[in-house]
Amino acid sequence: MGTPLGDFIRSKRDSVQPGTLGLPDRGRRRSPGLRRTDLASRAGISVEYLTRIEQGRDRNPSVAVVNALADALSLSPSERAHLRYLTKISGGECIVHAPPAPPPRHVRDAVQQTLRLLEPGIAVVTNRLGDILAHTPAYESVTKGSGLLDGEAPNLTRYVFTDSRARTFFADWDDIADEQAFDLWLAPSAASSEWFTTQLAPLAGPELTRRLNRHVVPQRGILRVNHPAGHELRLLRETLELPADDQQLTILLPADDETAAAVEQLRHRRRHHSALRAIS
Repeated sequence: MGTPLGDFIRSKRDSVQPGTLGLPDRGRRRSPGLRRTDLASRAGISVEYLTRIEQGRDRNPSVAVVNALADALSLSPSERAHLRYLTKISGGECIVHAPPAPPPRHVRDAVQQTLRLLEPGIAVVTNRLGDILAHTPAYESVTKGSGLLDGEAPNLTRYVFTDSRARTFFADWDDIADEQAFDLWLAPSAASSEWFTTQLAPLAGPELTRRLNRHVVPQRGILRVNHPAGHELRLLRETLELPADDQQLTILLPADDETAAAVEQLRHRRRHHSALRAIS
């Protein structure tokens, strides 16, 4: 049985073209990407050892081996961080024996006050599962009519994978789906991720499962939104980690003058709603 670590290494190996690493093209082969022999040689390990890692038969490679594999695959800094994380959980250090449970949804008063200071800007507090925990009125303005905030406990990940409106609302739906699937690996705990994924997988189907197994580290570029009112919004994203809470504060900034004007128009439509909304 494989491991997330082995799946990630194999996925990256399959996606690397030998020429990009200065290796000769050895002709057609049945599977794409880098040969196992080439990767093992670049990393300074045996092919047998690499095979054991990829197949999940060796779950505890040393730090030196992990770094060597990262160098051999020319991983980006974010991909290296993900590789280290997968090494940790594949080695069993994150095994949780308590029954899986949802993470807390409480947002500290200090975080609520920070959101108020950001008004009239667009800001939202989430966790890695995609739970939308609190947001400014402007965030509601730019998502109004999309269905994202429907219900008492809105969740971005569930919305992306199970609500057909998400594919229209997010102009780059595939990229957003990759981001949400990737963040499940970084959930508040292995238990909470298991709890949520177990609930979501039957509804989301292969769209979620395929992305979880690919381990694509997202780029998180400009967020492009098709607002139901007819506006095309382009938003820059700045995310501040709240490690004490396992939460993130994301601020959305207009990327151009047209978006700034559209956001202002949307915000004025609901000026009478000025209170910060927290979702418990």
